[in-house]
Formats: sequence, C-alpha cells, structure tokens
Amino acid sequence: MVQRRAALLDGRTGGRVLGDVDLTAALAVCARDAVGSVLATARLEQAVGRTLRAAGGTLWGYEEAGELVAVCYAGANMVPIVPVDDPQVASRALDAFAGLARGQGRRCSSIVGPAEAVLGLWGRLRYYWPAAREVRDDQPSMVIEHAPLVTADPRVRRSRPEEFDAVLPACVRMFTEEVGYSPVSGPGGPYETRVHGLIGQGRSFVRIDQPGGVVFKAELGAVAGGVAQVQGVWVSPDRRGERLSEAGMAAVVQIARGEVAPLVSLYVNSYNTRALAAYRAVGFRQVGTYATVLF
Repeated sequence: MVQRRAALLDGRTGGRVLGDVDLTAALAVCARDAVGSVLATARLEQAVGRTLRAAGGTLWGYEEAGELVAVCYAGANMVPIVPVDDPQVASRALDAFAGLARGQGRRCSSIVGPAEAVLGLWGRLRYYWPAAREVRDDQPSMVIEHAPLVTADPRVRRSRPEEFDAVLPACVRMFTEEVGYSPVSGPGGPYETRVHGLIGQGRSFVRIDQPGGVVFKAELGAVAGGVAQVQGVWVSPDRRGERLSEAGMAAVVQIARGEVAPLVSLYVNSYNTRALAAYRAVGFRQVGTYATVLF
C-alpha cells in the first residue's frame, strides 16, 4: 500500500500513477466496457503475473470516494477509459489524466479509444502538446457475436512463421496507406517485431495466391476481456473490387469466434464507406464510436 499511495503525482487533479497492486481494480473498470477498453485491457492482462513495466507503459487512475472509477493506459498509444454513464465523473477523470499527461509531456504516437474520452482528453491537451498530425473523430466501433452472414473464404488461414517475408510487406503497405508513413525501422525493429509476434501467436491471417503473394490480410491486434479486435484489414490494390474483404473477414470471424474469443470487434473510419459496407455484410453492427488522435 505504501507503493500505491506514494505514486500520487498531482493532488490537484486527483490522478495518480497506479502500481501492480491496482491491476485487479483497473481490470474491473475496463470490464464495464469490454469493447471500448480492449486496447487497454490487453496491456493490463499482459501485466498480470508480470509487471506493468514489463507491459511497456504506465497506468494512471482516478478515484472518487476511495474507489477507482477511471483509468488511462499511457504507452505507445494512450487509451483513456472513463465512465460512460456519468458525464461529470468522466469530466473530472479526464481533467486528472490531462494533468498527468501535461506533466509527463507527449510520449505516445496516438490517443485512441472511445470517442468521447479521446476527444475530451485531447481538448484538454491540445494547447499544451505539439499539434496533432490528424484527428479522426468518427470511427464506428463494430462487433459481431454470431456466425458470419457470408460464406468464409476457405483460403484465408493463419499466417505461418516461414511466411514472415511475404506477410511483412503487406503489413507495411496497409500501415502506410492507413497512417500516411512507413513503419519500417529495419530488422528487429518494433514494427517488424510486432508482425513477427502476431504470426507466432496465431493472430495473423492471410490469403496467399501464387504467384501474386498476399492478397488479403488481417490481424487480431488486441485480444482481452473476451473480445478479439481485428486490425490491419487489407486487400491488395490489384484485387480490390472482388469482394475478397467480405469473405476474408468472414473467415477471420469464424476462426476467431471458434478459437480465440466469442466477441469480435473492429473500428473503421466513417468515410471508408466500402469497408463499412463490407463489415455490415459480414454481420458486424455498430455499438459505439472510437476516435484517434495521430501525432
């Protein structure tokens, strides 16, 4: 308990850095919105049995009446999780997290998560941190908890470790198209390590057509709290228009629900009407809205 209370950083805001002893309470906060908090929950579950430091980030908390009511994971991505049913408590929690974030300075590459929390936090930080490169304020958060409504592509399967050299270029092309710059940092770099890790964990899916290489790919980028979040969906440009995304996503959903988690989620930019139509065809429905602030 000494470690826990000594972690108080800013008495004015009520926010403090949480320790390993707070993990159970933090996971309980995240469980109130399993889909919205999956990115943070995945990191916290990694820390259980290890340490928060081993999970690669810092965890902030906000308490009222001695109860932890909101958390914010601050790592490569910053993910605020605040009450969705009490705007006043949510506002005070965001004040607390903004105070901690101003004191620390910007270290993350993005703020991402439920839109109200992300945009509320960014509104409190925008005059203190460097300008954002882009703010994506409307990203439908979608889920499917039943069998896909279209036939799964039987050629979509888990990537194999020996296919890393084929999968990595497809991942890089997707990231560059989506974010606007290449994530490549050389052999053993963080992006390359992540792709390799997802393949090794059985969370990378591809369709490889010879000699064309990877024509569809997707990953389960975050798995936690009974939710598997699909990320990085990509179809080779020369194969777009063939409905590969619908059948490919159906295959990912089928495997994920059968072997990973009962609920599959994703979030997508609202302007990506083709992707939205494809996901709805598979059976995804919107349950909320995400937002992403990119630096």
